Amino acid sequence: MSARSRRAQAEAATHAVPAPAARGLAGKLAELHPRRFFLETWTGINAETLARPAPDARPGKRGRAAEAAALFDPRVLVVLVTVAVSLTLMEYFGDRTTFRDLFSGIISRRDRYFELWSFAYWSACRVIGYVAIPCVVVAFMRGERLRDHGMATEGFFRHLWIYVVLYSIVLPTIVLVSFLGDFKSYYPFYDEAGRSWFDFFAWECVYGVQFLSLEFFFRGFILQSLKRTLGAYSIFVMVVPYCMIHFGKPFLEALAAIIAGIVLGTLALKTRSIWCGVLIHVSVAVTMDVAALWQRGALPH
Repeated sequence: MSARSRRAQAEAATHAVPAPAARGLAGKLAELHPRRFFLETWTGINAETLARPAPDARPGKRGRAAEAAALFDPRVLVVLVTVAVSLTLMEYFGDRTTFRDLFSGIISRRDRYFELWSFAYWSACRVIGYVAIPCVVVAFMRGERLRDHGMATEGFFRHLWIYVVLYSIVLPTIVLVSFLGDFKSYYPFYDEAGRSWFDFFAWECVYGVQFLSLEFFFRGFILQSLKRTLGAYSIFVMVVPYCMIHFGKPFLEALAAIIAGIVLGTLALKTRSIWCGVLIHVSVAVTMDVAALWQRGALPH
């Protein structure tokens, strides 16, 4: 089978159009069957990866050494080193303690919004580490376009109904978990979110920007770059650091991050877009904050 035929087959596997009899609500829900949503998507991505020429393939190369050189993709090295550097910089310089050390002489700790400013710094550091640094790397990688790292919207609008279904599934879980003591005391991160509607909406904007940055980093930069060499296995490479950034949060949330990473990673490869993941993340985060404030009787008045 030619490379063109294998590529066409891969496209068909990941973007299959249902038969007329299968269209409608039942046909859409059938797309979420684990076999179709996970296995067929992964198989299609792997087929697409195999159909893509090796990065350094040149006519006339012979021998095992030449074949090994042709299979080496420097993008994998560049992306994974960038991930390690970005996460390390954010861990040591992007937390609120660093903000206090740097700006406590400029902004008084007794300032009404000092804590909110510290979270704005935290979110800005995520924009730098999750977006700015990867964008610079993408700009210097040959043949790379920012659009190809999950920023396209076409797949998002076509699969928007998946977001609605997933959020409907998660919502009852959030309501149940909101009765747990750890949940009520942990959320929102910003302690003054219930002080006024300004505090609440300012915090949610800061929080939402951080989620947009996070989705670009994990489901855009890492996933879309590595899939060209690793295929669907790129999802599981991405899940490892994604789970680890949840360390320190409630145990159930850190555990759920593994499942969420696999689901959102598969969704990003299926839609070729990060926007469903952004919408799910922001919606769930806002709902968790509202539920926690409501349980404490601390919603803004």
